[in-house]
Amino acid sequence: MKITGQTASAVFDSIRAQILSGALAPGQLLPPVRELAQRLDINRNTVAVAYKRLDAAGLAQTQGRRGTVVIAPPTPGAQEGSAAGSALHDLSSGNPDPQWLPDLRALLPARAPRLYGAPTIDPLLERLARVQLDPDCPPGYAVELSHGAVDAIERVLGGWLLPGDRVAVENPCFLGSLNTLRAAGHATAAVAIDAQGMLPASLAQVLEGGARAVLLTPRAHNPTGASLGSRRARELRQVLARHPEVLVVVDDHFALLSQQPYHAVIGAGTRRWALVRSLSKALGPDLRLAVLGCDADTAARLRLRMAPGTGWVSHLLQDAAAAALGSARVMARVAKAGRDYAQRCRTLQQALAEQGIATPAVMDGLNLWLPLSADSQPLVLALAQRGWQLRGGEVFAVQPGVHGLRITTAMLGAADARRFAVDLRHALERQGALGVLGRT
Repeated sequence: MKITGQTASAVFDSIRAQILSGALAPGQLLPPVRELAQRLDINRNTVAVAYKRLDAAGLAQTQGRRGTVVIAPPTPGAQEGSAAGSALHDLSSGNPDPQWLPDLRALLPARAPRLYGAPTIDPLLERLARVQLDPDCPPGYAVELSHGAVDAIERVLGGWLLPGDRVAVENPCFLGSLNTLRAAGHATAAVAIDAQGMLPASLAQVLEGGARAVLLTPRAHNPTGASLGSRRARELRQVLARHPEVLVVVDDHFALLSQQPYHAVIGAGTRRWALVRSLSKALGPDLRLAVLGCDADTAARLRLRMAPGTGWVSHLLQDAAAAALGSARVMARVAKAGRDYAQRCRTLQQALAEQGIATPAVMDGLNLWLPLSADSQPLVLALAQRGWQLRGGEVFAVQPGVHGLRITTAMLGAADARRFAVDLRHALERQGALGVLGRT
């Protein structure tokens, strides 16, 4: 390799050009700092700074005594949604039931066109958002909008963090969040969970290890369905109170539909925070809109990227969301949908119990999580042969060791639930795994 340059920027540019051209391949070691400094006749600190920039840019990674190695660019991970053209009964998509989604086009009011420079948040939508956020946000909070929950997470983290900064996340973790963190170059720090969400001791360990942000789900965790109880939320607040400088992002994506109460983890001492509530599950994924409550500094950074004339959320989408949130008929339908989703999950749980398959007692959301003790892929393939398409749990893993099946129950009827439970029992018996299911 021919690396040139007399400044940190020049050395960085030289190595970067060779990585992008393929002259330096993933896995290839860069020269040790001292060696390259001697070769270029420059200070070692100059090379060290160049290597740090490569690390931050996601082009190379410093691995202690192993040196600095070129890494492969991030690739798209597994994505949510249905597989087009599949003949299988799809229990993998994570989608809501279309029958519960309102026709937002029919709700759109007649409004004068908004032009460049119009306020980014419609006053009516802000008032309706505050009705949802007031009980759960500290006094004096600001309301902001984003293009959905994942967009909110990306923008909030991008406002405070640099590539390479560590973010504490649940293990397993929602696919959209994982892909967003990887694309932004953030390092994920796995926090263990149980049926009530993040374990305080595990979170404390990750924060003491230098994580600069926490991304957590207070209820209807995807994929496990876990929800925080009041005691667990209090314990997490106590952990976070010892790290007031850490950014806290709460992804309450299922808020409008959840059958579990919201328990706050954002305490009075938390300086940087955002509570994100998506409208996608209740009003339709294509709405692409989430409301946020956040501290004033975080709001100011969000507005830099959501300013009039650049990245604001379409007022047409805001009109549709406001019309839905302000409609007693639509909100009654949303409440009914939430109860229906919970009942469908309980129906499958009962069908599984009748086949001798136990599941965590309480799960919230659109999915049922079945923990396994080993790789889910053989079971996924066996059930595909019986006509079922499922999502293996390994794709949700932040670090190895996560095994399970995520079963989308949102459109699963009682008869199909019983048939699936029988097929699952047979598949488990054939693999000798019926008595050794894992734990969340």
